[in-house]
Amino acid sequence: MAPSPDPQADPRVNTRNPRPPRRLTREAREPREPNAAFRQVRGARSPGEFAAAVRRAAREIGEQVACDARYIGRVENGEIRCPNYAYERVFRHMFPGLTLADLGFSARETVRGRGARPLADSPPPTTPLIRLAPRPEPPNDPDDHRHHQNHEESDVLRRAFMTGSTAAVAAVSLGLGPVPAHSVQRVGEAEVSAVEEAVRRIRLLDDRHGADTLYQRAAQPLRTAYALLDASASRRSTQERLHAGAGELAISVGWLAHDSGRFGEARSHYAEALATARLAGDPALEAHAFCNMSFLARDMGRPREAMRAAQAGERAAQSLGSARLLSLLALREAGGWAGLGDRSACEEALGRAHGMFARGASGADPEWMSFFVEAELEMLQAQCFSALGDWARAARHARRAAALQDPYFTRNLALYRAELADDLARAGAPGESAAAGQQVLDLLTQVRSTRIQAMLADTSRLLTPHRAAPEVAAFLERRAAVAV
Repeated sequence: MAPSPDPQADPRVNTRNPRPPRRLTREAREPREPNAAFRQVRGARSPGEFAAAVRRAAREIGEQVACDARYIGRVENGEIRCPNYAYERVFRHMFPGLTLADLGFSARETVRGRGARPLADSPPPTTPLIRLAPRPEPPNDPDDHRHHQNHEESDVLRRAFMTGSTAAVAAVSLGLGPVPAHSVQRVGEAEVSAVEEAVRRIRLLDDRHGADTLYQRAAQPLRTAYALLDASASRRSTQERLHAGAGELAISVGWLAHDSGRFGEARSHYAEALATARLAGDPALEAHAFCNMSFLARDMGRPREAMRAAQAGERAAQSLGSARLLSLLALREAGGWAGLGDRSACEEALGRAHGMFARGASGADPEWMSFFVEAELEMLQAQCFSALGDWARAARHARRAAALQDPYFTRNLALYRAELADDLARAGAPGESAAAGQQVLDLLTQVRSTRIQAMLADTSRLLTPHRAAPEVAAFLERRAAVAV
């Protein structure tokens, strides 16, 4: 047998600074196991519907949690092995008699070596790690604050702030400025997680506050995300996630531009997302980009473009297995046909949308579709009939949308009621229109949306000839004061 080489005699071996053994990722050290017990208690409800039930239960006991479909998905796939204390209290309220173990969670002391604490203890205050700009958060947003006290969900980012990738992650998370090309050599889990977290945070804040206060703050994280695409990723899967995250971030920022009336900028962001999807060969991202491009084209008065973009999105989505996504795209197509005045084609597309929606939610539904529940289905139908000039039918759908909407989605609730006010005004019901308009004004203390303000301006113009009615006059005066 040949003698073992002497490392001291081999100049190729660095004995002063030997290369450390390769560290296993957390996923390799702690393989994920799906949480079948939690999936069972969700039952037939979609992740979005179950998340809404969690938020309602939280309000019943005075808690505030920013639960969405993505959080439910992360619990079910085993990524969140133990909830934070706020979520634990909510789950105990929802499922009395069941322990965390009964719900499929691990004991708190076994998760990343943390010691257990009494349930009555609150987690120590932490500084939110994901901010879109170094400015104060919008006031009165306890859901968002609570969510970012979640130790389990932010550990990856916290570690990133203490390691060599700090500059890149901080730039994505905090909007501190562009990442110089030389500052990022390789992109890994921390950077990708920061991009994905920025997408989630934008969506949560938009749900509560509307787009106007967020758009400028979101631009820098988007530029940084695309700068990271120029760096090499450690693994192919990481690169794919980064492309998807950057594309979704472009769509989210595009939506903020769209909702705040910056149509040209929105069009540019959506086109950027579509190009990213095509380069990455990502049909899910492509379908999402076409969905938003259709919505934008309709709002820009380009119904044929809206119809064609929706059809392109349907083609991209065919292989994804999500009936709900196909339903939404069919509704976008119906909106295009309505804008063209083709009632027959519009109603055919609406029929397809209903058929797909009735198939129910599935695990293939994209996480960004958590907003697409029955209330949104009703709202999009209302917009179709409004475009066709069938005001009474539009008002019926808009009223149902407002009645079904979860109050958590403050911006959408204001939007639905604004649609209702406009449809009622056009249907010849000025008193009911004014009452709905007053409800919108009540919500504008929490929501800033150029779209909603523009809708109220149209409604006010329609109601002006009826200002002799006291309820109409009260609405017009209040709306004029808000608009100043």
